Order: sequence, then structure tokens, then C-alpha cells
Amino acid sequence: MAHVTKFLLTAGFCVATAQAFANGQGSYVFCDNGLRCVAAPCPSNSALDLATGKLIKGVSIDIDRLPQQDKALDLSDKLYAGKVVVVGSIENRTRTFNGKRYTLPWLVATSIERAAKDSERGHCSSR
Repeated sequence: MAHVTKFLLTAGFCVATAQAFANGQGSYVFCDNGLRCVAAPCPSNSALDLATGKLIKGVSIDIDRLPQQDKALDLSDKLYAGKVVVVGSIENRTRTFNGKRYTLPWLVATSIERAAKDSERGHCSSR
């Protein structure tokens, strides 16, 4: 019985992951990269696209679309340290800072996929 339950959970996860990728979403490790600034916009966060290996610098994260069960009490700490793999997509959003308009990348998170591996956290300041 335990094997059947494990199989069904794995199959469900695979279907959910396939649906996310079909919707133009990918897997990312978001974190604080250690860079600091004196004026906005700040490049202090980055996201590693696990499919391409591309590092997106100066990205912010939008967690509003995460399911309630993924909004753990210490999610902000896990994101800051790059401890989770986030499923989502990158959107460019326009913001105004000190009267200047900037188009900046945002990672729109839709779920937490899994814990990040140490090798996936190389761009993070807390690794």
C-alpha cells in the first residue's frame, strides 16, 4: 500500500510539473546575492533559471500567486538564502523610483517545487 501511495504522489507531482512547464513556467532559485546599493532599483537579488543556467540579476519576487500551503512561516528566510526551488515565470514590470521609470524583472512564483541543492545556490550570498 505504501508503494502505491508513493507512486501516486510522484505521479501527481510529475503532472503538476509538466503543466507548469506547458504554461511557460520554469524552475528558479531566487536569493539575495550580496550586492548592495544606495539608490533604487537595487540589484541585490538574483534568480537562477535551472533550465538554461541563466542568472537574472536585479530580480524581485512576487509570491501572491503561491498556494497557501507553500506560504510557510519562514518562506522569506528560505527565499533570501536560496533554499527552495520556485516554479514561476519572469515578467518585466515598470516601476517608478525617484521620478524615473524602470522596467525590471519580476519572478512571479506559482509554487515551491523542492529544496534547492547546494550546487544551485552558487549565486547566493548565504551559501
